[in-house]
Amino acid sequence: MSALLEIKNLNAFYDKSHVLHGVDLVINQGEIVSLLGRNGVGRSTTVKAAMGLVAATGSIRFKGEKILGLKTFQIAHKGLGYVAESRDIFPTLTVAQNLLLGEKKGTQSRWTTDDMYQLFPRLKERQHVQAGVLSGGEQQMLALCRTLMGDPDLIMIDEPTEGLAPQMVALVAEFLKELVKRGVSVLLIEQKLAIALEISQRVYVMGHGKIVFEGTPQALQADAAIRQEWLGV
Repeated sequence: MSALLEIKNLNAFYDKSHVLHGVDLVINQGEIVSLLGRNGVGRSTTVKAAMGLVAATGSIRFKGEKILGLKTFQIAHKGLGYVAESRDIFPTLTVAQNLLLGEKKGTQSRWTTDDMYQLFPRLKERQHVQAGVLSGGEQQMLALCRTLMGDPDLIMIDEPTEGLAPQMVALVAEFLKELVKRGVSVLLIEQKLAIALEISQRVYVMGHGKIVFEGTPQALQADAAIRQEWLGV
């Protein structure tokens, strides 16, 4: 199993605030990996640093290439996708226009708008509707699909089930499993422990800007002390 994303000794800062303290993390080809932890421990900062959105030091390699210091669009062109927690859709554009903006130009993509509509039939029904009037679940679908249109090899997704109804949460989980079948690896930031443990091959737990646990979902389920200290409410 070859490593897609390798993060070593990652430190990140917001002004003078030291947020990440030597984070080490690896995502291999064909994996769904979840990054767990309470709010504010540095999970979102980790993926933002990987996308060049946060000043950081250390080493970040994607498909063997150094990407730390590159601009965000350059990183995206190399095949690293990112869906922010805020979704960042274009509210005044239609569903179809949002998808078109995400399309990878100049090369053959493994995804088309028809693929998106097949995965999420609701988007097809709403393709001519402005994205700003979609429900929260529909906007999440659109954000995921727009990123996929860029043909990433690895997609990093920040809290995709936040605020969604249980039926929509189940749909997102099935969608993520479908991605792996089609050759896209996933790094998932998720608060809902049940879904993360169900669909992930490996999990990392963060606390105070560091990785405090790495292992299988089964190992985390068996470690009550880690769950209580770093994941308990």
